[in-house]
Amino acid sequence: MEPLITTKPPGPSAVAVLKRDAEVISQSMARHYPLVLERAQDVNLWDVDGNRYLDFTAGFAVMNVGWNHPKVVNAIQQQATLLTHGAFLAFCSETPVTFAQRLTEFLPPSLNRVCLTNSGAESVEAAMKLARYHTGGKYFIAFSNGFHGRTYGALSLTSTKAIQRAGFGPFLPVLHAPFPNPYRPQGCESTDASLAALEDIFKREVPAEEVAAIFVEPIQGEGGYIIPPKPFLREIRALCDELGILLVVDEVQTGCYRTGTFLASEQFGVKPDIVCLSKAIGGGLPLGAMVASEEVTTWLPGSHAGTFAGNNVACAAGLAVLDILSGEGFGAHVVDAGLHLLQRLNELQQDYDLIGDVRGMGLMAAIELVLSKETKEPATEERRVILNDAFENGLALLPAGESAIRFCPPLTIEKGDIDIGVEILRRSLKRVG
Repeated sequence: MEPLITTKPPGPSAVAVLKRDAEVISQSMARHYPLVLERAQDVNLWDVDGNRYLDFTAGFAVMNVGWNHPKVVNAIQQQATLLTHGAFLAFCSETPVTFAQRLTEFLPPSLNRVCLTNSGAESVEAAMKLARYHTGGKYFIAFSNGFHGRTYGALSLTSTKAIQRAGFGPFLPVLHAPFPNPYRPQGCESTDASLAALEDIFKREVPAEEVAAIFVEPIQGEGGYIIPPKPFLREIRALCDELGILLVVDEVQTGCYRTGTFLASEQFGVKPDIVCLSKAIGGGLPLGAMVASEEVTTWLPGSHAGTFAGNNVACAAGLAVLDILSGEGFGAHVVDAGLHLLQRLNELQQDYDLIGDVRGMGLMAAIELVLSKETKEPATEERRVILNDAFENGLALLPAGESAIRFCPPLTIEKGDIDIGVEILRRSLKRVG
């Protein structure tokens, strides 16, 4: 369905809300254009002035099953009449237990102990605590350009943008190794180079026996939708096994069939010791999970909990999401639609020198904008202009990394809507030149 812009955004109602927002809301966010949402359905967004937008964001990869999916809405409504807050840290209730059991059916059999959380950052924090508790190690290793959240432990792992860390240190003891980037190598385009850097950390900075866990995104999200070489995760897995270090895979953005399989790490043939999930798992409600094996989950009662963790309404929504994801052909549709999206983006690359790289897996794709294909100098201002122009013409997009535009639409999107979005983007690229 074509977007329908009847009032040049931001319209008068949006301007009024944004004015109130500026007066009362902490302006620590970095919004990319003045979209003020009123409602949404499947792959369409409506603002407060009645404009309809095609959504290529899924609300930061949250609405994988589409906005306001009827099954999710119905599950929320039914659960809200029974029990909203169940104080799961003190009292048991069935819905969170059922959700946890259902979730483990999507995971490797070894991942059978679920710690429920409210967000991706909370899932990462829980993983850090459990890794320390189980191993006795005090240090963590993460990767440059990675994003794991904004709470203290998660932020200690994060190294995407200086502004996210500025003024908040000192951080937890985290050492960062380079993440292989095939397009922008910067001295580390290969798995071997990254492994060599890890070996150097163990040789010069901290012995392996003092490292509790290595945290990694199978595909870097906020860092630019960077897909590492296929052997990378397998080599990290082998290194962790050799040295007795836990491997924690952050699937907060890549999980829930975003890449065509429930976990992106499946695409690389890797089974983590701990997996962190959130975003899409709650169908729009705050829900996350840190899942580990029974062997690793050695902490004692009282070691970790959260007041709202295991919220009944969120878990009911999560159950509905899992039912939708388990539908016949869901993953195959993601793969097919993703291939179509990449084909259309590659066509754009042939027509516009501004696009230096096209990459993706499933419906997690990106184009890298550069001023020169030879120097690969980031086209940051051009990206800003394109994002705003696309927004004004009814397409919601998000940036990633220094100069990439990400494509993470609801996984229910059809090829026709992909084509519409790409054509809007084409017009925006043409206006920039």
